Amino acid sequence: MKSMKVKILASPLRMAAFALVALTGSAVAANAQRTAGPSPVPLPPATAAPQDVPFPGVIRLAVDATDTDQGIFRVHETIPVSHPGPMILLYPKWLPGDHGPTGPIDKLAGLTIRSGTLRLNWTRDAIDVYAFHVEVPTGIKALDLEFQFLSPVESKEGHIMMTQEMLDLEWNTVVLYPAGYFSGQIVVQTSVKLPSGWKFGTGLERASDAGAAPNFTAVSLETLIDSPLVAGRYFARVDLNPKAPVPVHMSIVADRPDELTMTPAQLLAHRNLVQQAYKLFDSRHYDHYEFLVVLSDRMLVNTGLEHHRSSEDPTIAKYFMDWDKTTEARDLLPHEYVHSWNGKFRRPADLWTPNFNVPMRNSLLWVYEGQTQYWGNVLAARSGLRSKQQALDEMAWNAAFMDHRIGRQWRPLEDTTADPISTLRRPIPWKSWQRSEDYYDEGQLVWLDADTLIREKTGGKKSLDDFARAFFGINDGGSITSTYTLADLVKALSDVLPYDWAGFLKVRINAIAPTPLEGLKRGGYRLVYTDKASDFFKSNEEINKTTDLYYSLGIILDKDSTVTAVLWDGPAFNAGLTVGNTVVAVNGTEYDADGLKDAIKKAKESPTPIELLIKRGDQYRTIAVDYHGGLRYPHLERILSTPALLDDVLSPR
Repeated sequence: MKSMKVKILASPLRMAAFALVALTGSAVAANAQRTAGPSPVPLPPATAAPQDVPFPGVIRLAVDATDTDQGIFRVHETIPVSHPGPMILLYPKWLPGDHGPTGPIDKLAGLTIRSGTLRLNWTRDAIDVYAFHVEVPTGIKALDLEFQFLSPVESKEGHIMMTQEMLDLEWNTVVLYPAGYFSGQIVVQTSVKLPSGWKFGTGLERASDAGAAPNFTAVSLETLIDSPLVAGRYFARVDLNPKAPVPVHMSIVADRPDELTMTPAQLLAHRNLVQQAYKLFDSRHYDHYEFLVVLSDRMLVNTGLEHHRSSEDPTIAKYFMDWDKTTEARDLLPHEYVHSWNGKFRRPADLWTPNFNVPMRNSLLWVYEGQTQYWGNVLAARSGLRSKQQALDEMAWNAAFMDHRIGRQWRPLEDTTADPISTLRRPIPWKSWQRSEDYYDEGQLVWLDADTLIREKTGGKKSLDDFARAFFGINDGGSITSTYTLADLVKALSDVLPYDWAGFLKVRINAIAPTPLEGLKRGGYRLVYTDKASDFFKSNEEINKTTDLYYSLGIILDKDSTVTAVLWDGPAFNAGLTVGNTVVAVNGTEYDADGLKDAIKKAKESPTPIELLIKRGDQYRTIAVDYHGGLRYPHLERILSTPALLDDVLSPR
């Protein structure tokens, strides 16, 4: 028996040894064949790194934005050249605020390069499709470029930037610039031709008018791209900081003239926003500021974009007219305004780049965006853009949404800072499992946690307000970007409250960890669910045209009954539902939102599953959702035994 046992054990070992020899021989032979095969073609030389030296001359950029029917921006650009030979022109790729390589190169068309009557050939770089090579002949002093930016005319093509009533001109879409220079060292003189009678708002300063083509003061390329322009047939400009030495205005374009009208209370809330921001940061880093507000249901521009002296603030057309229904939208202006301090003036070191074609790194977006998300919601409450209860309801909505981010079981918060690069902000099918830029909303919870911790440990003598003032309020009146690292952040927090902030952040940002709800509890509130939706929750549904049953069935549907979100491992997920399915009928009756909610209520008192008839493409099937928990909507409930620190956070200064 013993020898047999040895024999049985030894035989596989010998077989494995023979197999290893055979495999090794095969690998050697295969390697010999590979060395005799093709070799990789060497990569072409990389584009020269930008240098911090002045670009010789001034680029002149003229944009014709009068083709509102077809959404075509026509561009003429003159770029000085100082010597003959190879030259590389770049189209902006990495855009601050987008946090990724989102420059719309696919919409550039018709590029021709001339010098006088001589047409010069160009060649796109074999690796970098944003780079164009041109050989400059001897004696040439300037290149004349003609091209078009073909802005989307349907939402499936991208964000609509021009309609017959308005436009949003982002200068990065209509400019090429020479490689080899910091963008702050390239000077550009711009003009834009607008439709007759249109008015505009921008952070740029006007140099002169030439009919319908206003000219602007020459600025660096960095400042130009940071200073978009909105224009429209229906336009209003409102002073938000009257008689102040540093002006702040709101330039508004709308689909219709009646949508421009605001009440005195609405105006006061927006003016309060400026004053509450000054009380928070005790500084400002601009010589003037312009909120560029787009009120439209037709023009689908980006969902808000920060700039140093302005912000793009697109929102629903009836933002003022349906004020009672627009609660959810009222943190947009505060969020983008806070970015003037957090993101534009003070910026993570790896997010600052010398030009728009050097890759950005997003490691500290949970500060750049997460703390901005926090302050945006706080300032909305402090200014009166939201009531205290509406602010609490927003926090409940956000906490519940993040508490259902099941993807935290495998993916830390910090890794979501890669999302704008890895997904280019395209839709993904399973957000709750994949996670999606959670540094915004979960970042808000982290900073609430930090704020209430400081308040608790100092007996209310200090708060995150003190950090904001010390960290973002330095160099009052200065506008040159100041960068920081994680070590700088930890030191600044420790200056407010000596504490293991590195450990605090490591657990919440870098580790696989539970939802950070400690800030709510320490602030005197707990997250609960009831069968009644808050006004904020209803506003979110109204603005987004959705039926949100995420915390019951685990789905969200659009106005056409198409499923837009499914909670991973939730009741609908386990029944086989997926994004893109259309709910045709509920328990044998044609679908409507109220009917589905009634079915959820009845299922709470019955063991019978909810039956859904589902359509996907041209196929139909019936699924049974075994859910009996009733309707569930998030709220914050007061913990009476705990001080209401959160009330203090939201109170006006």
